[in-house]
Amino acid sequence: MAAPKTATLYRMVMPGHTCPYGLKSKDMLERRGYRVEDKWLTTREATDAFKAEHGVKTTPQTFIDGERIGGNDDLRRFFGKHVPEPGSTSYTPVIALFAMTALMALATSATTLGTPFTVRAAEWFIAFSMCALAMLKLQDIERFSSMFLNYDLLAQRWVPYAYIYPFAEAGAGVLMITHAFGWLSIPVALFIGGIGAVSVFKAVYIDKRDIKCACVGGNSNVPLGFVSLTENVMMVAMALWMIAQATG
Repeated sequence: MAAPKTATLYRMVMPGHTCPYGLKSKDMLERRGYRVEDKWLTTREATDAFKAEHGVKTTPQTFIDGERIGGNDDLRRFFGKHVPEPGSTSYTPVIALFAMTALMALATSATTLGTPFTVRAAEWFIAFSMCALAMLKLQDIERFSSMFLNYDLLAQRWVPYAYIYPFAEAGAGVLMITHAFGWLSIPVALFIGGIGAVSVFKAVYIDKRDIKCACVGGNSNVPLGFVSLTENVMMVAMALWMIAQATG
């Protein structure tokens, strides 16, 4: 019978702080069949002494067969897991957001109309997405506005528009959920969506700029491009659809 694989893990466990990365490392090792020798660093002095002894800057630290693997990111790499580089671009925030708003729209349709697959579900998906995107922008409007000013043509000429935009998107989204005050929500969506689409198209496809998108807030690493263009096209499409419904 093969001897169990063993690993030694040094992690911070103090009265006021338990290192979350230490817990993640322990769980990762145990799920891969390692017997973990769990060494707690219970004081700041013990932690600093451990770092100095091993010449490391952070904890936790994992050792396997006497060889130092490193911190939680190093352990993930050791097991073949992807570790994104700091500042690297990712579509994950947008995928998560649109997946949730789609499920919300389907659930709302199923609850109110008896079936998830309706025209109203498609409308709600766009309106819910507008509200969710606006919420992310409004969490840190200063960072959003700074990113937005990198590419939006109107904001570059009139800076206050960078602050108005998320409120306009949120307001139009809320009104479109209920089909209320179409005389207000429709032109707002057409205006901000149209300018946004032109701005993104110019920045990405004409000027060939490689910049990050402010679409999911100022903290995102989503690249400016197709997703940003889709957000604006969706707003314009929703506004045109509501016009067609009102005049049809």
